[in-house]
Amino acid sequence: MAPESLRQQIWTIPNLVTVLRLGCIPIFCWLLFGLESRLAAGILLGALGASDFVDGYLARRLDQATELGAILDPVTDRFMFFAAVISMLVSGDVALWFGIIALVREFGLSTGTLVLASRRLGWLGVNAWGKAGSFGLMFAFPLFLLGQADIPGSGGWTIAGWVWGIPSLAIAWYGAYLYVLAGRRALARSSETGSGASPAGDC
Repeated sequence: MAPESLRQQIWTIPNLVTVLRLGCIPIFCWLLFGLESRLAAGILLGALGASDFVDGYLARRLDQATELGAILDPVTDRFMFFAAVISMLVSGDVALWFGIIALVREFGLSTGTLVLASRRLGWLGVNAWGKAGSFGLMFAFPLFLLGQADIPGSGGWTIAGWVWGIPSLAIAWYGAYLYVLAGRRALARSSETGSGASPAGDC
């Protein structure tokens, strides 16, 4: 790849937003473990979840979609999810069973994506169920943090976390099931034709 083309792949506004979101993870951990401020950590995590669509929107709006961005965005989202949930499991701010079930789903999808990539089948296309479930979970976990914060009515945030989180977890797992079916079809087509598919998006 030519140096100018490489710079165009890297130095884009959507990629900058993605990197900034990734850089907020150490801040989240500092707020949670250093300052022990569940309120600030919950607000930051909620803002990171709400900004999930921003880099993709900017890439389309500014015509700055790149192959690097298509890979960096889902990788960043998964890393943030793993870091946030594991941190909350360590701090005891989320129920063990809920956090583990959410992590198993993400780990399975990440492993499946790597398997497909190793066979040159590219990324699976986005399905609405999986995206909606992941998006919902990124709001459920901040609600659990607010439920542990030293603020009036914190118990109500915990209830809201469960009301929002359980359906989101179910939707996320249904989306994962659809990804598995799509992955099996991709593997079957590859076995029949002996050729790989081109990248199509993220999970």
